[in-house]
Amino acid sequence: MGEWGPDTRAVRGGTERSDFGEHSEALSLTASFVFASAAQAAQRFANEAPGNIYSRFTNPTVRMFQARLAALEGAEACIATATGMAAVATTAMALLKAGDHAIVARGVFGTIVPLFNQILARFGIETTWVSPTDVDAWRAAVRPNTRLLFVESPTNPVLEVADIATLAQIAREAGALLAVDNCVCSPALQQPIALGADLVVHSATKFIDGQGRTLGGAVAGRRSLIEGSLATFVRTAGPALSPFNAWIGLKGLETLRCAWRPSRQRRSRSRAGSRRIRPSSECITRASSRIRSSPSRRASSGWAEPWCLSWFAAGAQQRGASSMARSCSPSPPTLVTRRAPFATRPRRLTAA
Repeated sequence: MGEWGPDTRAVRGGTERSDFGEHSEALSLTASFVFASAAQAAQRFANEAPGNIYSRFTNPTVRMFQARLAALEGAEACIATATGMAAVATTAMALLKAGDHAIVARGVFGTIVPLFNQILARFGIETTWVSPTDVDAWRAAVRPNTRLLFVESPTNPVLEVADIATLAQIAREAGALLAVDNCVCSPALQQPIALGADLVVHSATKFIDGQGRTLGGAVAGRRSLIEGSLATFVRTAGPALSPFNAWIGLKGLETLRCAWRPSRQRRSRSRAGSRRIRPSSECITRASSRIRSSPSRRASSGWAEPWCLSWFAAGAQQRGASSMARSCSPSPPTLVTRRAPFATRPRRLTAA
C-alpha cells in the first residue's frame, strides 16, 4: 500500500478476500472460529500461530477496517474499539498506571473530563488541564512523572487548532507520548502522525461513518504500542468493535475524502440559493475572528490540507449555520437535513 495514493488506500487498503473471491469486503458475523485441530487451537491461543480465534480480538472484517484506517493515517497499526470513548479509555488505561501524570487539553469531548477527573483519578492518575493553543502552558505542566499528552485538534465545536508538531516535541523531551484526537478533521484533512504524534484517536461514529448509523472508535500509531499494551487491553477488557460496525466503517472510509474535497464545497456554495439558513453577521464575525485571530491560526500551516482552516472559518456562514443559529438567533428556524440528526459530513441546510 506504500505506493498507493490516498484515494486508492481508502478503497483498497486492508482488503482480505476469502476463497469465494468476493468484490466487496466480506462481513464476518461470527463470535468464534473453527480450528483444524486441537493443536492448532492451542498454538493460536498462545500467540504461537497466526489466525482468527474469537471476534473480541480477532475478526477479518474488523482487521480490514483497522488496516485501512492505519493506511489513511500513515500509521503502522490500528486497534478498533466499540466507541470513540472506548478508544480514549483504552489509550489511557493501557498507557497509564498509578502515580502517572497526564496533560489534557481543555475543549476535548465532554465525557473525557469525568474519565480523567473521576475514573482515572481513583486509580492514582493525576491530570492537568491546559489550553490547547497555549504551548507555554503545556511546557509548564510537564512533570517528571508525565506520561501522556492528549489533545483534540481542531476542538469540537470551538475549532481551536493545536500546534501538534510543537506538542510532539514537548512530549518527546518529557519522555511521554502524544495522542491526538483527529475526529473533526479525519485523515482526509490531517495526519497527526506525520506531524510527530505517537497515537491518533478516532470516534468512527462521526466522519468515518458519516451518516449517524453506527458507533465505533479506533487508535492508530506505532506497531509496538498498538499491538502491545493497547491490543492487550482490548483483548482483556473487551471494548471491541463489532464486525457489522467495522463493515459500515469500511464503506465510510471509501468516500471519506470525496466528502471533504474542496471542489465539492465550491460547487455546493455555487448552488446555494435564498433558502440557505444564514446566521446573523455578528455571529459570523464572532466565529471567524475567533479562529483567524487565535494563536491556533499559526498551527494551521502544519495541516495536510491548508485550506481546511478557511473552510472551518467559512463554515460559520456556509455550513455551520445550524449550530450558530441556535446559539445566536432568538428564534432559529426549523432546519432540515438529508441525513440523520447526528450526521456530520457537510450537507446543505434548508428551511423547512
